[in-house]
Amino acid sequence: MPNSFPRIVLAFVVTLGLVLLGGSAASAATALSSGPGIDVSWPQCGETPAKQRAFAIVGVNYGLANTTNPCLASQLAWAKAAKSLAGTAQPKVALYVNTANPGRQGSWWPTSNIYDGVKVTNPYGNCALGSFKACSYMYGWAKASDDAKRRGVSNPDSYLWWLDVETENTWQADKAANVAVLEGMTASFKKIGARVGLYSTAYQWRKIAGAVKFTSPLAGLPSWLAGARSAAGAKASCALPALTARGRVSMTQYISGGLDYNHSCS
Repeated sequence: MPNSFPRIVLAFVVTLGLVLLGGSAASAATALSSGPGIDVSWPQCGETPAKQRAFAIVGVNYGLANTTNPCLASQLAWAKAAKSLAGTAQPKVALYVNTANPGRQGSWWPTSNIYDGVKVTNPYGNCALGSFKACSYMYGWAKASDDAKRRGVSNPDSYLWWLDVETENTWQADKAANVAVLEGMTASFKKIGARVGLYSTAYQWRKIAGAVKFTSPLAGLPSWLAGARSAAGAKASCALPALTARGRVSMTQYISGGLDYNHSCS
């Protein structure tokens, strides 16, 4: 692990310094702990919170997977400009995108394994032959490609992209096809070198995707769990199972005063 030795030395020095000042290892952990993060998107247009936060997550879409948040530029500027609190495991700014599987009833549906001039390696076969899972994979790839290239995000490869998986968007009864969409999105983001995570609740995930194979690209991705009703509940949710096998709960969300707050799990 690169630079592991300097980090260990630094941690020892910080802890020792606090002990010499009458503190302890426990107080060192407290001193390095972070406050909550905040996530915003189009519902906060024109009223971006001015509160200090440990980190920020900005929504890229306008509620649907094929749209753009009209306030994306200003909200990204807000997220980057403020001085963030130290001590969080989350990046200072991350992004989240809406996901869906409208199927052939969508305003656009792929007809081949080629999108935007790129021939995509599709684990589900050839979309041109009518395979629904293959086309679902391509739909996910295309939406992620649009998010990275056509929404106005500079240096998309530098962000952690959270896939927002919720029942309020359109999904198919075929859970395997829904999983294919999310796998296509994950592959598309990773193709440009970006990191990917999954946002949902356990109930919504089971309803949309269900159990995901251990070998799926979704397995091992970090989970951002919604559904907590308080900061204490959000902290407790860090101990819940991740959405997929080999994953871990990296972050949890709670709502207070009409604003989405997020707790970074250690």
